Amino acid sequence: AWEAFRAGRAPELRAPFDAFRARNAAWLDDYALFRALRDETGGACWIEWEPGVRLRRPRALAQARERLADSVERHALAQFLFDRQWGELRAHAHARGVRIVGDIPIFVAYDSADVWAHPELFFLDEQGRPEVVSGVPPDYFSATGQRWGNPLYRWEVMRERGFRWWIERFRRTLELVDVVRVDHFRGFEAYWEVPAAEETALNGAWRPGPGTALFEAVRRELGDLPLIAEDLGLITPEVEALRDGLGLPGMRVLQFAFGDDDENPHLPANYVENSVAYTGTHDNDTSRGWLENGASAGEREGLGRLVRPGTGDEGWEMVRIVLASRARFAIVPLQDVLGLGSEARMNVPGTVDGNWAWRLPAGALTGEAAERLREVTRATHRLHDVAPASATAGRTRASTHEHSGEHS
Repeated sequence: AWEAFRAGRAPELRAPFDAFRARNAAWLDDYALFRALRDETGGACWIEWEPGVRLRRPRALAQARERLADSVERHALAQFLFDRQWGELRAHAHARGVRIVGDIPIFVAYDSADVWAHPELFFLDEQGRPEVVSGVPPDYFSATGQRWGNPLYRWEVMRERGFRWWIERFRRTLELVDVVRVDHFRGFEAYWEVPAAEETALNGAWRPGPGTALFEAVRRELGDLPLIAEDLGLITPEVEALRDGLGLPGMRVLQFAFGDDDENPHLPANYVENSVAYTGTHDNDTSRGWLENGASAGEREGLGRLVRPGTGDEGWEMVRIVLASRARFAIVPLQDVLGLGSEARMNVPGTVDGNWAWRLPAGALTGEAAERLREVTRATHRLHDVAPASATAGRTRASTHEHSGEHS
């Protein structure tokens, strides 16, 4: 596509491409230059670039833009073409009453255009290296916690600038998806700060997040936001107060429901209406995989108290339980609709290789599978007339059974 465009064989793209570049200049100019510089340096992290571009000295940046003009335009064109193709996919979904749920991670990668282009927004030293990084504290599962390693925000600088970076981040994300799941929501109330020199997260400390001020600033600019608070992990009353004060639905995950705590918020009996119920998220095994490989005897016993006698398919019963809950929204992974096992798991937290590799086989969505899903959706009173998503966006219960897609 790039060679044809550069050779003038796709003149119909020039005007819309130029308009796209102008409309998205706030992020696209830096991103395209960042990618061009990465290519020029053989993929080296930006901290290893020559000082002029690493420290964003104006003369060095101007020279790089001129020297790498073709590469910059090529990367910008790739974003333009993706935007058009994604827009067509989203319109196809909307025409069938399907909305797309996307993700905003709270933190960004150190080796990213965001950090290189806006070093003043992060805790970096004079050379651009992180002073402190993200993580989570020690818990039952890890005696040393988790050192994620993302650079941390200078929230006071963000506040002084009216949270403009975050406003634009939400704006762009909502151009691509219909509902946004805010990852690690608890970090907006307080986050775990780890000195960059530490090899583990053990010697970290809690620091206050921006709280309601950030979301109020975004709402003033963009209006009411269709958000889901990813409120999993160490959730305190302060985090719950932030979520509830903003009126955001939290998450309820059936695989987390079973144990000795009758007040467990993931038990269906404890669901609140303003929540999103899942059999499992992308970080969980499939329901069948969990039952076969992960569930303890106590968890199997707890599930058994909710399963209807004689059904013979506990994985499908988990789908039914979630859909029958009082949660306003229910999201069921396609792997659970199809009754797939651990071979179809999407992600294993804490690992890198082999994740996000599962693909839906052609022909897997049979009429039998569709009818089974339709029947349980009807039986749990979540079956609604299909209407274009744009017509349902403002209605609270417009689509209570949604397919979730992640885009980043």
